[in-house]
Amino acid sequence: MQAKTKKERSPQLPFGNAGEITERLLQFIWQFQYFNKSSLTTAAGEELKIIFPGRFNTNQGPDFSNAKIIVGNTTWAGHVELHIKTSDWKKHNHNADKNYNNVVLHVVWQHDEPVEEKFPILELKDKVAKVLLQHYSFLMNATGFIACEKMIAAVSAIALKSWKERLLAERLMRKAGVVLEYLSESNFHWEECFWWLLARNFGMKVNADAFEAIARTIPVNILAKHKNQIHQLEALLLGQAGLLQDDFSQDYPAMLKKEFLFLQKKYNLLQPAQPVYFLSMRPVNFPTIRLAQLAMLIHHSAHLFSKIKEADSVMQVKQWFDVTANDYWHYHYRFDEPSAFKKKNLGKAMIENIIINTIAPVLFAYGNYHSESRWKQKALDWLEATAAESNSITNNFAKLKVENKTAFDSQSLIELKTQYCDKKRCLECGIGNAILKSGMLNVE
Repeated sequence: MQAKTKKERSPQLPFGNAGEITERLLQFIWQFQYFNKSSLTTAAGEELKIIFPGRFNTNQGPDFSNAKIIVGNTTWAGHVELHIKTSDWKKHNHNADKNYNNVVLHVVWQHDEPVEEKFPILELKDKVAKVLLQHYSFLMNATGFIACEKMIAAVSAIALKSWKERLLAERLMRKAGVVLEYLSESNFHWEECFWWLLARNFGMKVNADAFEAIARTIPVNILAKHKNQIHQLEALLLGQAGLLQDDFSQDYPAMLKKEFLFLQKKYNLLQPAQPVYFLSMRPVNFPTIRLAQLAMLIHHSAHLFSKIKEADSVMQVKQWFDVTANDYWHYHYRFDEPSAFKKKNLGKAMIENIIINTIAPVLFAYGNYHSESRWKQKALDWLEATAAESNSITNNFAKLKVENKTAFDSQSLIELKTQYCDKKRCLECGIGNAILKSGMLNVE
């Protein structure tokens, strides 16, 4: 029988169907020493002192490494293994696994049977505050928006702010990983990588994949050659989107089609397979309008990512992105379909969306890639200077009186909800830890 991996023997939920404690909660209790440590004795009756509980190990092998304890008058240094019952040691076949040779302490919830091992055993069943177990049982069984919604108001503002900072850093690191994948695919060309991600952002959720595919077929060096001719940029983007295939009655789209056919042949452009969609979206988000605005942004920009990197403030970036689609689009949302006059400017909400979802993550990734903190700090500062997002997640947190003033707040709250609350990762959450710590009462 092979030793089980950490994932197999560490269930996600700390309580089973019958409310029994599980290894994951036991690991948490040991890691943060949430038990009564006065007058500790081993199962053999020897005095036990914990100098250092060890470092939590998420890989195969003992649960905690490099621990240090004193048993009687002897100091022990090595690993700590945790189980619900002492008998689990043999059930998991640790006695035949050399990875467990340096275990100096076996911590169990219940000492159910003696084992023939040289290391001491510590039972915790009567040393953990019942209120801590009750709090966690409540969190694990709670329904609603988040498990701790009835307790979060009691968490201090300092603890919340500190955890938000950690959440935002985690979110940006995760997004940076995606950016670096794009960078690798672009042969480590930051401007190309940024162009793909920017185009994806312009496509919003419905057309993100299609817009990215379009961007990947038009390299930035081709865009640079035509940046001074707005109709050529529109022809490239709208043509690659498959929106210039009809026989048009109006002169402007007919001209764009003619221009596109020439450029398509000149650069041997292959149109992407993904279609763009108009359904289930407001007219201002139609792919025609967003592509026309993207064309205008390119028309007014050169080496855009480099320009953004050197910007003194996020307000400069907002000014650069404050573009309006070409005159034809003042009277149209689609080709050959006239509409009432309305300038198709990119808009404050869309500009802030781009800062949050493309500019800040790419800046952070750039700083992480080059090990230069100033770029990462700039990304954080710009998020703090950008208005908070308003969506179902942030609105529900607002009902719980959780502050959401800037994009710094909203991004951290989205990370909290999607990566911790939805996955019941209360043991790894700063808020969950604060709630559980409040349950650390003296054990009678």
